[in-house]
Amino acid sequence: MKIKHLFIPLCLIALITQAQKINKLPEYSLPKKELAAHIRFLASDEMLGRRTGEVTNNVAARYIAEQFRLQGLKTAEGQKDFLQTVPFEQVKPIKKGEVLVAGDSLKWTKDFIMLSGKATKLENVPAVFVGYGWVDANQDDYKGIDVKGKIVIAQFGIPNSDDPSENLRGSAKKVDFAAKNGAAAFIQLYNLKYPWPTITNFMGGEKLNLSPENPSSADIPHIWISNAHLKKFSKETLSTLSLNVSEVSKKKVLAYNVVGVLEGTDPVLKNEYVILSAHFDHVGTGRRGGAVTETDTIFNGARDNAFGTVAVLSALKSFTQKPTKRSILFIAYTGEEVGLLGSKYYAEHPLVPLKQCIYNLNCDGAGYNDTTKVTVIGLDRTDAQTQIETAAKAYGLTAISDPAPEQNLFDRSDNVNLAVKGIPAPDYSPGFTAFDAEINKFYHKVTDSPESISVDYLLKYCQSYTYAARLIADRPIAPKWKVGDKYEKAFNELYK
Repeated sequence: MKIKHLFIPLCLIALITQAQKINKLPEYSLPKKELAAHIRFLASDEMLGRRTGEVTNNVAARYIAEQFRLQGLKTAEGQKDFLQTVPFEQVKPIKKGEVLVAGDSLKWTKDFIMLSGKATKLENVPAVFVGYGWVDANQDDYKGIDVKGKIVIAQFGIPNSDDPSENLRGSAKKVDFAAKNGAAAFIQLYNLKYPWPTITNFMGGEKLNLSPENPSSADIPHIWISNAHLKKFSKETLSTLSLNVSEVSKKKVLAYNVVGVLEGTDPVLKNEYVILSAHFDHVGTGRRGGAVTETDTIFNGARDNAFGTVAVLSALKSFTQKPTKRSILFIAYTGEEVGLLGSKYYAEHPLVPLKQCIYNLNCDGAGYNDTTKVTVIGLDRTDAQTQIETAAKAYGLTAISDPAPEQNLFDRSDNVNLAVKGIPAPDYSPGFTAFDAEINKFYHKVTDSPESISVDYLLKYCQSYTYAARLIADRPIAPKWKVGDKYEKAFNELYK
């Protein structure tokens, strides 16, 4: 009985001791006013939505870089600045165009899109069918076929592939094959399951792509025909085609990831890095961003993702005051809203070898509807779950896992580009329990302004995020994926 009575005081002593340890950490004393100032600047009207490719996106990058410098971070080895240049290509679609086939006039966007090429007018030009129009060591669809000065028509995709992504990537190579064989234009007959309006919105309008490593030199029209018109393109009946299209213009645009390094304190573990990341871009202004109102056309992006960016800056301030055993790599990404492109570029051009990076705790989210929680997408997919749950609890929050697995959120944020390389990489999101009216009230809306943010919740979120990162960075053993995770194989390859 006496032992039982002693148990409660011992538990209380343990809790008090733990609380005292937390109270001494810099994150416990994070200045709420400073966090609010960061978010008011990044999500201000003057920043015009921080759209990648526009000057305010680069202003945000410079602001973050100077915070890195102010707190004493080092640049990555070989870098003169905290800014990693990310080369983009801005593509603007044709302004007018038509394709004449079998007496019908097919209209731009409604019936076809043009991905690249100069302004071209062709009248009653011979049409030549070339299968897939593919060339490799095992196949040459142009062998024995004269396509010089003619319009080449090809089946969509590449041979022996049912992978839509692979077929889309292969499409860009095929126009080069046609041009090298002297074709005047190259047409593919679209047949994927994605609805044609989705394709026209995603591929046919103005867009920002990463500049290709080996850009195509082909300047012939590259056209996709809607699957609604496939019957008109019959090899047996179609002999000539006419088309009249304007130019697809392309321009180089520079944007920047922001990357800084804080060295760890342990002589051995400092050679390993925990990556703390968030994207700082948003969708800009006007109808390109979404639905506007009569009084507001600026998509401030306070929740998405000035919120996450501020969390990384708060961790930066805490760790420079009290470093961890492992080194910390801080990354603020551009280009998330245009297809996770900043993080994709970094994953392919890392400034610290990926093999030395043992974990990534990314910050991104659509907003919050429960300020008692943090929602960690991938919480139960790595063995750092305990550290994350402990950190959330220390600041009065509960860490929950993905409440909407059908949304495939893990693969829709920047963390996925490091996850596919093998790095354990969950996403630390503000607390939400469903995509409900409260989330949709602000998600990609002009209402998502700094004034709508709960600064008290922002503080708790930043504190718990920083403490979780601290616990993970100080673990004796590096985290790993849970057995059977789809990225476990890449993990084993990366760290073998």
